[in-house]
Amino acid sequence: MKKLLLSLVAVAGLVYGANAQTEKGKVILGGNVGFNTSKVDGANKADVSFSIVPSAGYFVANNFAIGTGVGYTYNKEVSRLRQNEAFVVAPFGRYYVGLSDQFKFFGQLSVPMAFGNNKIVDANGDTGAKVGSTTSIGVNVAPGFAFFPTKRIGIEVSVNGLGYNNFSIKDEATGAKVKTNSFGLEADTFAPKLGVMFHF
Repeated sequence: MKKLLLSLVAVAGLVYGANAQTEKGKVILGGNVGFNTSKVDGANKADVSFSIVPSAGYFVANNFAIGTGVGYTYNKEVSRLRQNEAFVVAPFGRYYVGLSDQFKFFGQLSVPMAFGNNKIVDANGDTGAKVGSTTSIGVNVAPGFAFFPTKRIGIEVSVNGLGYNNFSIKDEATGAKVKTNSFGLEADTFAPKLGVMFHF
């Protein structure tokens, strides 16, 4: 009887350890940062893009978290004489399924939104007047795996998955709008996204 009781306690401890990172009431912190620069032959200055979108989530139930990312993106293309800046909001819901003590599969549904403006850029890279406003609203379903080397750190690998995006540009001078709708599957397993999430 004593051995059975000890075995049950050990199994319960393993289950608790596996779920400790994703149990109700826990918080996850993470996000993404990106920077890229490239220079086209003949252009006076390089094209530059930068983004920072920190995110936070809260486990409203065991293995189910909701949260949002809030940030900023900047893209200056001297080679195409344009610049775009945008405020980004990306609410998400994420569900984890335990595979072992340290590995979990997750699926994430997100609704990324960006609200910004386009400005003209001259050949020297100087930014000019605003020429339009941009709005982007999308929906994305992405699968991934999380590895927990410690109770507080999750190393994640994911792919983009299935997505839809509605992008519109409103001309500053005329008020005319141009809309683009795109839908696709982008699960490129040869170019996965790698990330780190902190669990508290």
